[in-house]
Amino acid sequence: MAKKRFKADLIPAGLSADALRVECDPASLGFDTTADLRPSLAMIGQERAINAINLAASITHKDFNIYVLGHMGMGRHETVSNLISKQAADRPAPSDWVYVNNFDAPHKPNAMQLPAGSAFVLKSAMQDLVDDLANEIPALFESEEYQTQRRAIEEEFGQRHEEPIAEFAERAAKEGVALLRTPMGFMLAAIVDGKPVKPEVYQALAPEQRKEIDTKVERLQEHLAKVLQHGPQLEKEYRQRIEALHAGLAERVVSLRVKEVTDQFVKIAEVGTYLEHVRQDMISNAELFLDSKEETENGPFPEVIRKFHLEPQFDRYAVNIMVSHDVSKDIAAPVVSEDLPTLHHLTGRIEHISEMGTLVTNFTLIKPGALHRANGGFLVLDAARLLSEPYAWEALKRSLQSQSISITSLGDRLGLVSTVSLEPSPIPLNLRVVLIGDRRLHMLLCLLDPEFNELFKLQADFEDDLPRTAKNTRLMARVVAGYAQQEKLRPMSAAAVAALLDQAVRLADDSKKFTLQLGALKDVMREADHYAGQSGKALISDADIAQAIAQADRRASRIQERLQEAVTRKTILIDTDGAVVGQVNGLSVIGTGQHYFGRPSRITASVRMGAGKVIDIEREVDLGGPLHSKGVLILGGFLASRYARDVPMSLQASLVFEQSYGGVDGDSASSAELYALLSALSGVPIRQGLAVTGSVNQNGEVQAIGGVNEKIEGFFDTCKARRLTGKQGVLIPAANVDHLMLRRDIVEAAKAGKFRIIAIKTIDEGIEVLTGCVAGKRKRSGAFPEGSINALVEAQLRAFAENRRRFAKDVTAPPKPGDMT
Repeated sequence: MAKKRFKADLIPAGLSADALRVECDPASLGFDTTADLRPSLAMIGQERAINAINLAASITHKDFNIYVLGHMGMGRHETVSNLISKQAADRPAPSDWVYVNNFDAPHKPNAMQLPAGSAFVLKSAMQDLVDDLANEIPALFESEEYQTQRRAIEEEFGQRHEEPIAEFAERAAKEGVALLRTPMGFMLAAIVDGKPVKPEVYQALAPEQRKEIDTKVERLQEHLAKVLQHGPQLEKEYRQRIEALHAGLAERVVSLRVKEVTDQFVKIAEVGTYLEHVRQDMISNAELFLDSKEETENGPFPEVIRKFHLEPQFDRYAVNIMVSHDVSKDIAAPVVSEDLPTLHHLTGRIEHISEMGTLVTNFTLIKPGALHRANGGFLVLDAARLLSEPYAWEALKRSLQSQSISITSLGDRLGLVSTVSLEPSPIPLNLRVVLIGDRRLHMLLCLLDPEFNELFKLQADFEDDLPRTAKNTRLMARVVAGYAQQEKLRPMSAAAVAALLDQAVRLADDSKKFTLQLGALKDVMREADHYAGQSGKALISDADIAQAIAQADRRASRIQERLQEAVTRKTILIDTDGAVVGQVNGLSVIGTGQHYFGRPSRITASVRMGAGKVIDIEREVDLGGPLHSKGVLILGGFLASRYARDVPMSLQASLVFEQSYGGVDGDSASSAELYALLSALSGVPIRQGLAVTGSVNQNGEVQAIGGVNEKIEGFFDTCKARRLTGKQGVLIPAANVDHLMLRRDIVEAAKAGKFRIIAIKTIDEGIEVLTGCVAGKRKRSGAFPEGSINALVEAQLRAFAENRRRFAKDVTAPPKPGDMT
């Protein structure tokens, strides 16, 4: 093999320290403390989302409900609340809604719309009406007028009942038959010697005489039956006259009291219709008021203050308020946020009570839901919570489509309850729904629910970050001052604000942007304020900010420290010096909750003659994700397109993450895997003091990856634990340079030349840094420079192809004479 062409024994210097961490200069902020700033709580960088929310809040057409997308901690709930509250303040209070009894079909109570503030007035008026009539109607029936009229009716019907009987008795007496009254009714008996004949006397009479008496009694008996036939009719007429008397007396007082209530709602025709039904029912059921009086027990309170409307028999006249508004206050359209959006909490429910072991209900047990309370305004819901509740999403869609609220029991839907229930009339619905969720859930709803886009025509997509300009830096400082004032924190020094903005850059994973997940920055501010208070300081300093950030990392770093300990003790094998063929340090990111850290992993490659297959061991054992598998397949494409294109690919290679016992996904290690393959094929060792991250395409270009800061820091911590030699560092894609916001200790190590960050654009650049040998560029003749990495790789692949051809020829050649016996 030709002699290797070494490019240099020294590792490139790498990026300057200024490129590794672009910090905010406190002097450029233009203030000493946040107390000198005009604070602001405005959402910055979210104009697109704010415009969408304002449109949803102001447009009057239906189905322009809105889904608010974004990560947690971005202030979505607060922004939505502030914007729609401003719109709601300019709208009048919506109508009140009540349920009242349907006297014709009690199982179908009627919903009634009332002007805002009228529901409680009507309810109170109906309670007073029942209480007044419960006192006045019994008093009326105890009056002398009632007693006189009833006696007259009783005397009249008594006379009408007795006169026919008296006439019959007189006629029978003329014929010698007496009419006798007995406990069993009327009976006839013959008269002998002026007295009714006794049975023994009757039996002693002559047969002819008995026959004459029997004939006479039988004839009169038929006549008596005709006389008594008029009795039931008279009894019916008597009852009707008594009922008419009761109704007439009740009508006077009921009509008077109902009119007093009607006069209060003279402008509301629906209330007038309802009160007319109430008047008719009270007149026909005046005995309810008499029964309540009879059931009264003597107590310490006078009868006039007894609350008759609380008694169950008067529930039929109650007013069940579903939603009402207090117009005495500065009322506006409602803004309702439902934290537990179950089916019943959304659409309302029908409660039941147990009576004699049976569940019963009535319209007074109908309870409102969030849709009732938000009707005429805005309803804010968390999308994930809503979709996790059975039937809640379907109920919300059905209500929005029908523009009405129908109360459905979950037990009825599931067929679990078989008892008396109600069918309340639907209440018209007019509101705007705001769903707050993440982007993945929005995508799934669009994909899986065809009705979603029809009902939620708008989306407010919150930005994740903000460009790091001088103007935005000042705006962020004002926002920080606003949060400090809102949370009643100590003022922050300019250095503390600068440190907090540096953390915002770090969270954005981009040195040219600020994160807009402001909730995380608030947490840092509150913790820093705590540390400042413990130190007795009047200001929050940059040291307090740094302590808060460091303590938050330490609280979440138990697993990170255990893995680092395993590397330091060589339980997990990672080399940080020397050079090895077919072995490279790859970098990955591990997340534990909200904490992410980098972990170095040893990647090895082995090669031999084969059928042109690159085996990904992680994929073979189902530990590799689809993105990782894609990256490995790209390696095969790169090798096949660059090397020995005129011969069959005769490589059998295997790649593996050593000591990896969990899943591996992502393509950020694909460049490291390719370096290991090139090293194994060329036989040139790779410097183990360098680690690699970056994905690669089929053209050999190194592409950007995520988590670059954590990956660099993870390998730095490993090298620092082993001792920094000055020959250690990390290769990153050049496209990731703008994403660097490394820890200060790494920046200091880079300044001192003890650690370096090297940006590369192509695989050729990377393999030269890792091996110290020239990669080599194909000449016009088609060959790579002798001794270059690429030439060595191509030579090895050609050798594999030649050996494979020779092996195939030997296997298929006919046997020579003497080879067979």
